[in-house]
Amino acid sequence: MELKDKISILADAAKYDASCASSGNKRQAQKGGIGNLEGSGICHSYTPDGRCISLLKILLTNFCIYDCSYCVNRISSQVKRAKFSIQEVVDLTMNFYKRNYIEGLFLSSGIAKSSDETMEEMIEIARRLRVDHKFGGYIHLKAVAGCSQLLLEKAGLYADRLSANIELPKQADLNELAPAKTHTEIEKSMEQIQERIVENKEEQKLFKKAPLFSPGGQSTQMIVGATQSTDRDIMTKASDLYGNFNLKRVYYSAFSPIPDSDPNLPLQRPPMIREHRLYQTDWLLRFYGFKVDEVLPTDVPELDLEMDPKLSWAIRNRQTFPVDLNMASKEVLLRIPGLGVRNVDKILATRKFQKIRLTDLAKMRVHLDKVRPFVVTADYNPPITQLDSLHFAKTFRPEVHVQLDLFSHLPVSVTGEF
Repeated sequence: MELKDKISILADAAKYDASCASSGNKRQAQKGGIGNLEGSGICHSYTPDGRCISLLKILLTNFCIYDCSYCVNRISSQVKRAKFSIQEVVDLTMNFYKRNYIEGLFLSSGIAKSSDETMEEMIEIARRLRVDHKFGGYIHLKAVAGCSQLLLEKAGLYADRLSANIELPKQADLNELAPAKTHTEIEKSMEQIQERIVENKEEQKLFKKAPLFSPGGQSTQMIVGATQSTDRDIMTKASDLYGNFNLKRVYYSAFSPIPDSDPNLPLQRPPMIREHRLYQTDWLLRFYGFKVDEVLPTDVPELDLEMDPKLSWAIRNRQTFPVDLNMASKEVLLRIPGLGVRNVDKILATRKFQKIRLTDLAKMRVHLDKVRPFVVTADYNPPITQLDSLHFAKTFRPEVHVQLDLFSHLPVSVTGEF
């Protein structure tokens, strides 16, 4: 098969893996080497100085011995198959880098024969890039679940980040769609990676020249909408993974219907806004101090697609508001809709020297119409009657136009801080 045909097949097959965003890792180029990763992002992410860069995102092969119903590369699929040689991937990476097409490599693979053999080939690709070509760019390797601990330790010496995909939020989901895989086996790989990361950090303190081990940490991915699992199920699993294995990121990928799919799979992909709401909830758990039970209580297992999860929480807990910006703790301020982490830090810094007023919020570029119903400032104290439950809830629905002075211009945010 021509190389260009392999690229077409295996680059397209890799598009379903979303766990390839920036690691924020720094790696200095070796003397006489090529490539230099300085806190840069990858795959249409942005560097600290605003540059947008990309990476070569491919599969080593789309041959696979597993028959996961949701996967286009499953053994029973009729897709066209291809496999790169080790040297072909090395040459592609170096040639694309020299032409300034990419600044890194994201490499995953189907399991052609065994987990260990596939992992060995991916490690050899990374080794040749790092050792033979002194490549200092970003390398992300997929940690093949079930491979030996020794191979995971070797992979982490060459990769900036490793990722073992959990695939689905519940073992019952895997039993239905991917019976050859288990959460126990996948999480064992995660545990081994995490233990080695912790050990390496201690080694770095004792020996300055100790080799780095997966300095960008590890990540995972969950498929959304392939089963009946709720948003609460998904976020509960994500919270457990963050807590147990100190993951850098959990990625959420909306299920995409595939050719000749299993009859148990949905015929249409879930709305993309659901994936977005999950990312917003993930942000609340990691940076805003929320717990899963607060955002998704047992009686509300699905996220509201019409408003962001922080606003939804605020409406359910309107007795918490309004909050005095000049008195409240950071933990309370972070729960106010319309205030992001950076603005909360600015408020805390400013109020050491003066009382916070609405004009101060405007200078911080806070969306006043969104935040005003929830706050008290030195020059503004909303009547408590404005937080009446019926009007308060309806005002934040885009299809209902309630003409109240405080609420008439409130949008439903789908991007930015919330």
